[in-house]
Amino acid sequence: MTAIPGIEARFHCRLGDFLLDVDLALPGSGVTALFGHSGCGKTTLLRCIAGLQAASGTLTVNGERWQSGTDSRPVHQRPLAYVFQETGLFPHLSVRGNLHYGYRRINRAERRVTLEQAVAWLGLSHLLDRMPDKLSGGERQRVAMARAVLTSPRLLLMDEPLSALDQASKREIMPYLERLRDSLAIPIIYVSHSVAEVARLADHVVMMDNGRVTAEGPLQDTLARTDQPFGLGEDTSIILSATVTERDAQWQLCRADFDGGHLWLRDDRDFADGQQVRIQVLARDVSLALAAYPDQSTQNLVPARIDAITPETSPGTTLIRLFAGKTPFLSRLTTRSVHQLDLAPGHQVWMQIKSVAIVD
Repeated sequence: MTAIPGIEARFHCRLGDFLLDVDLALPGSGVTALFGHSGCGKTTLLRCIAGLQAASGTLTVNGERWQSGTDSRPVHQRPLAYVFQETGLFPHLSVRGNLHYGYRRINRAERRVTLEQAVAWLGLSHLLDRMPDKLSGGERQRVAMARAVLTSPRLLLMDEPLSALDQASKREIMPYLERLRDSLAIPIIYVSHSVAEVARLADHVVMMDNGRVTAEGPLQDTLARTDQPFGLGEDTSIILSATVTERDAQWQLCRADFDGGHLWLRDDRDFADGQQVRIQVLARDVSLALAAYPDQSTQNLVPARIDAITPETSPGTTLIRLFAGKTPFLSRLTTRSVHQLDLAPGHQVWMQIKSVAIVD
C-alpha cells in the first residue's frame, strides 16, 4: 500500500501539570503554522516532532515512520533541521564557515540544496566573509536559516525565528522567508503567535490552546470561520490568493483577480502582469449593500452570497461569512444593520470593500 504524503503526528506528553494531547494530519509540503498564545504547547509539540522531548506517540513524515509508541528514532537520525529563536552561530567562524558547517554534515549523494542556492535564497552573498558579531539580528537569523537548509532536511522546523527581532528587522527578513517557502519542496512547520507572520507565510494553520488543537485546516478556510477560534478581534480577516491582471498607471492602482471577482489595490510594489499576490481583507473593512451603488468612494464592489450569520460575544455586532465564487469573505456589521437590511443566509448582496492589504 502506497503511503499518502503528509505528516501524521499523534503525541501524549505530560510535563508537570501540562498535558500535550494532539492528533494531527498535516500537508507534506508548504508552511504549516502552529499558532497560539505563549504556553499553549506550540514549542512542546515542535520538540516532540524533533525528538528533543520524550513523548509516547506516533510520527510519520511523508510516508517514513520516525516514531511508533516508545520506539523512536534519536534526534540525529531524523532528517530535519531546527531553527531556534537564538541563532546559535559559531562566533569563531565567518558566515561562510558557518554555512560550510551545515553543508559538510551531509554526504554528497544526499545533498539536495547547494551552497549557491542557500546563499541566493537568503541574500547572503555580500556577507560571506563577515564574522557573526558584525551582523545585524536579521542577518544572523538569515545565516542560521541558510545553515539549516544546507543540511538538506526532509522537514524544516522553525520556532518563532523572528521573535527576537525588532519590527524593522522583521520586515527586512520576511521576503527571504517567502523565498525559502517557495523554493523548498519540503514541509515547514513554523511556530508563531504573530497574526501578521501567519497571514503572510502559512498555507495551513493549527490553533493550539492548553496543549490541545482547537482548530486546524487550510489558512483561507480556517480564518474564515465565524466561530473565530483564533480570537483575533479587530484583526479578524481573510486571506485570498489573486493574480495581477491590469495596472492603472494614472492612479497607481492594479487589478488583482481571484475566484469570484477582482479587487483594485495600490500599485506601490511595481507588480508585473501575471504576478501572484496574497491579499488580506479585514472584516471591519467590508460593508454590505442590497444593490450596487457606483456613486460612492469605495472602489471595490464585489457580488457575493451570504453563507452564515453569527452574533458576536461583544454586544451589538454580528459576523457574516460570504462567498464570492469559491472565495470566503467576512464582514463585521452592527446587529442593527443586519436587522435593517433583513440579511439572511442565501441572500445575494454586494460587498463594499474599503481597503485591502498586500501581505505577500
